Amino acid sequence: MPPHQLGRPTLASIAAAAGVSLPTVSKVVNGKTDVAPATRAHVQALLEQHNYVPVTRRPPEDVLVDVVFTALDSPWAVEILRGVTESGLEVVVSSQSRTSDVDWVQALVAGGRRGALVVTSRLTPADQRRLGRSKLPVVVIDPVDMPGQDVPSVGATNWAGGLAATEHLVELGHRRIAVVGGPQAYLCSRARIDGYRAALERAGIAVDPALVVHGTFRHQGGYDQAKALLALPDPPTAVFAGSDEQAFGVMEAARQAGLSVPDDLSVVGFDDLPMARWSSPPLTTVRQPLADMGRMAGRMLHDLINGEVLGSQRMELATHLVTRASTAPPRR
Repeated sequence: MPPHQLGRPTLASIAAAAGVSLPTVSKVVNGKTDVAPATRAHVQALLEQHNYVPVTRRPPEDVLVDVVFTALDSPWAVEILRGVTESGLEVVVSSQSRTSDVDWVQALVAGGRRGALVVTSRLTPADQRRLGRSKLPVVVIDPVDMPGQDVPSVGATNWAGGLAATEHLVELGHRRIAVVGGPQAYLCSRARIDGYRAALERAGIAVDPALVVHGTFRHQGGYDQAKALLALPDPPTAVFAGSDEQAFGVMEAARQAGLSVPDDLSVVGFDDLPMARWSSPPLTTVRQPLADMGRMAGRMLHDLINGEVLGSQRMELATHLVTRASTAPPRR
C-alpha cells in the first residue's frame, strides 16, 4: 500500500515503498554516507513525495517542570517567569492561592513533572515531607520564610536594598522617612524594613513607630497606607515603599492630597519593574534582579534533576539602587 494511504508516513512505510530495509531509510534520513547514490536518491524522492517529517525527540537536557505562583496578576511574576523560561527548562505554569493544599505535590508527580519552581510561597512541614517522599526536586524563589535546610532557594539581598534606599533619602536631607513594607510574615519584607532601620540608626535618626507600616506589596496597599501617613500631624517627607507597585500607590495618594512628587514627597520603590522608568515622575527604586533569580533557580533545578550536587542551597543575588526623578531634597 502506498505510504500516503497509511496516514502519517513512517520510516517503515517509506522503506516498504522503496523496497529497501528500514536501516537504509534511517541512514538516508540521518545523512549517513554508506548508502548507494541511486538508492539514496530514490529514498529521498519518496520522503519528499510523501512529506515525511522526522519525529523529533526532546533532548535529554530538556525537562518539563511546574512553575507554581501564588498569583500571576502582577508584572513582578512576569519578570520571574521570563527568567525561568530563559534557563532552558520547558515549563508549565500554575497559580495556587494555597500551596499547602494536600494534593499539590501529588498533582505534580501525577502530571509527570520532573521538578517544580515554587515562587514566593511558604512550604509547610507537611509539604516538605510529601516532597521528600516524592523525590521531586524543588527550588523556591523569593521564599516567604526560610525553607528547610534541604530545600534550595533563590532570593535577593533585601536587607542591603532596604539600607541603600533609606541611605539615599538620608543623604538627600530627609529625616521624616516612612517605610511601607509588605505583609509582616514575609521574610523579604522584614529584611527590607530591617535595612531601613539600620540606615536610620547609622544616621543617628530615631525610628518613629508611627512611620513603620505594612501593606500588601500591591498598589492598593501603598495607596491606603500613604493616605494614613500623610494625614499624620507630622507627616513624612519621604517614603520607602517595599515594592514598586506600592510606590505607585504612594504616589497616587500624594497626588490626591495635592502634593508633588518629589517636591513635597520623595518616593523610593523596590523591584525596578519595567514600568518604573515610565511612571511620572520616573521612579527611584532598588533593582531586584527578578529575571536573573528565575534563571538561577531554573539552572539549579536542572542540576538537581540531573543528579548533581548544588554548590549552595541558598543563593542571594545583589540588589542596587537606581536613582531617577521621584526623589529630591526636602523643602526647607
